[in-house]
Amino acid sequence: MSEISILDLQNLRHLIGGYSTTHCKMTEYASQAKDPEIKQLFQEAADSAMQNKQELMKFL
Repeated sequence: MSEISILDLQNLRHLIGGYSTTHCKMTEYASQAKDPEIKQLFQEAADSAMQNKQELMKFL
């Protein structure tokens, strides 16, 4: 793998942080949702954010 630039690292940090925040928020929304379909929607969004975060972490 080629070297990663400082700008690339900053962009990764920004994206990873955003996905982490999204995961936390969606998990919290899912825990508060009463409707099972809405709860599932939020949980799927949380799972997707975590998966995206983990994929980006592989570049570090």
